[in-house]
Amino acid sequence: MLCALHMIINANRVKWSAVFVLLSPFLLPRPNALAEDGYECWLRYRPVADQAQLAEYRDQFRTVVTDAAAGPLQSAADELVVGLSGLLNQPISRGRTSVDGAVVVVTASSKLIPSGIVSDSDLSNIGAEGFIIRSTMVDGNRCTVIAGESEGGALYGAFHFLRLLQLYQPMKGCNVRERPVNPLRMVDHWDNPGDDSIERGFAGRSIFHWDTLPKLDPRYRDYARLLASLGINGIVLNNVNTGKGGCQLLTTPYLPKIAALAGLFRDYGIKTYLSINYASPMRIGKLDTADPLDPGVAKWWAQKADELYRAIPDFGGFLVKADSEGQPGPDKYKRNHVQGAGVLADALKSHGGLVIWRAFVYDKNPGDRAAKAYDLFKPLDGQFADNVLVQIKNGPMDFQVREPVSPLFGAMTRTGQMIELQITQEYTGQSRHLCYLVPQWKEVLDFDTYARGKGSPVWQIVSGGLFGSPQAGMAGVINVGSDRNWTGHDLAQANTYGFGRLTWNPTLSTAQITDEWVRMTFGHDPQVVTTISKMLLDSWSIYENYTSPLGVGFVCRSSNHSEPAPDSREAFHHADRAGVGYDRTAATGSGYTSQYCEPVRKIYESLSTCPDNLLLFFHHVPYTYKLHSGETVIQHIYNSHYEGVKQAEGLRDAWMTLHGKIDEERYQHVLDRFDQQIEHAQKWRDSINSYFFQQSGIPDELGRLK
Repeated sequence: MLCALHMIINANRVKWSAVFVLLSPFLLPRPNALAEDGYECWLRYRPVADQAQLAEYRDQFRTVVTDAAAGPLQSAADELVVGLSGLLNQPISRGRTSVDGAVVVVTASSKLIPSGIVSDSDLSNIGAEGFIIRSTMVDGNRCTVIAGESEGGALYGAFHFLRLLQLYQPMKGCNVRERPVNPLRMVDHWDNPGDDSIERGFAGRSIFHWDTLPKLDPRYRDYARLLASLGINGIVLNNVNTGKGGCQLLTTPYLPKIAALAGLFRDYGIKTYLSINYASPMRIGKLDTADPLDPGVAKWWAQKADELYRAIPDFGGFLVKADSEGQPGPDKYKRNHVQGAGVLADALKSHGGLVIWRAFVYDKNPGDRAAKAYDLFKPLDGQFADNVLVQIKNGPMDFQVREPVSPLFGAMTRTGQMIELQITQEYTGQSRHLCYLVPQWKEVLDFDTYARGKGSPVWQIVSGGLFGSPQAGMAGVINVGSDRNWTGHDLAQANTYGFGRLTWNPTLSTAQITDEWVRMTFGHDPQVVTTISKMLLDSWSIYENYTSPLGVGFVCRSSNHSEPAPDSREAFHHADRAGVGYDRTAATGSGYTSQYCEPVRKIYESLSTCPDNLLLFFHHVPYTYKLHSGETVIQHIYNSHYEGVKQAEGLRDAWMTLHGKIDEERYQHVLDRFDQQIEHAQKWRDSINSYFFQQSGIPDELGRLK
């Protein structure tokens, strides 16, 4: 329905009254007996069920006003009409500011509202993307003003306004002022243009159809709406591993296709970026080198940048994976990462473009993989061009269910940084298991690096605040695919929503984000809200319980990260007859702990202070070593894996109590996912327990503990 609605809206932007009279039946609530398919995600806009609140909203909000005919302001007005029509269960059309109940969405410079309604002081300190929402009077009529310094800010304000209504917040006397904490708020697609596959995609194929572009699928606009509702302002269209068609996106025939997508996303305040292959001057430019210090290579990149910006004036820039996991880079030419990024930065600089250079680089030399990124990038701090950002994964390894925060965040004080989080569940259940990652991300963002003494959390570093970096932010490897519900698992939508909300404001509580998503996605029934919220909040620890014990990590098959195979990953967990765990101490191990600032280094270095949940990441200990909990390591491995399976069964039981309160299609879909999760959890439990008890050589331990 939303696709059809937006097709009509886009074709008839000046015919609002007629459009919404004709479409008003489609804006009515669907009976619970009619299934939902998850397509609308958190933008369902069902009629307000609280009758008193509904009457108040209907009295306050009657028409939508803007002075734009295109761009983000027009998108904001579109969304307000659709959202208010659905929430108020009555048609909402365009009007004038003199009409009582007008919702006016404008920029600061608009002449639609009289002078003094929005003053300079009102817009101070909200930045280019911030907004205010204010209930006021205009010519004796009640009016709600949504204003931003930019059109993008006003668009974010419109979505925030609709969120408040979806959450049944009182709006009389409303006076909201918000601005995003992070300058860059991006999603990274690992989509392969060559065959429409998605690396680490678990929700179908790519939503981008390069064979039919520049024709725009209506789904693209609905995707842009979802992103804009979260304040996302950047999108990388293709995989950082650029082997499957990635290089071709820089060729001239593809520029109209990219420009069409960029134009659509521009209407929602989102800039378009591309992942590039470092060897592109050779692969598509027919040069005999990609050496960043070669003048011919520099000229090629400069000409390619000029061509891109002629087609897409607001093109964001390049995301680069170089010298990592087979991807080409400057190391082939004996150049470092500063030099490698520099040639791209020079090409983009005059256009205002950015180079986002990933720090996920580790060589094949012996040694601790966890230490590699710090060893490579710390010495380069302060040398990168000012339009280069280093994008750092949240942990030093690879999106494990439990690993420490990367020490690079406290080490690079003179370099713009982004944190890379993985929304798609490569190592955390792959859209078959419920694993809500917002609690994990909050732990990472709130982690105190002590880089400027106590009170130096990661979120202040990646927002640019702690070190004064004008370019900084958060990127998430998105979990979106062609499945009708976007994310494969209906409950996995919560990870997309949570990531977006944290990019806007990383100080939001996990509880608030969770409550918002559940209410907007499944409604306000108290049992539904309480039950689903608890399931989400418990799920990360449940997944950890039946998969990776005590921070050991990488007990999965290298070719399939959802399958347990601890016997093939001994280089990571170092299990032998004497004990288990990777000694990363400075005293006796790899020395990795020395990469952290004090007192973090000391905490991880010592067995007496190292947290139990990271013990085996930092220490090699006997199986009989006693944790702070009082359990031995081997007892914990056994007990937690059995407990994890029981907890997974409990998730299914909790979901089943909601039968009849959730529409049937989504109910059955999620129930099927829980059946798969339980079966898979049992496989993990049996595989992990069998392996570690065999390694330990402790006779009859399973029977004794059981």
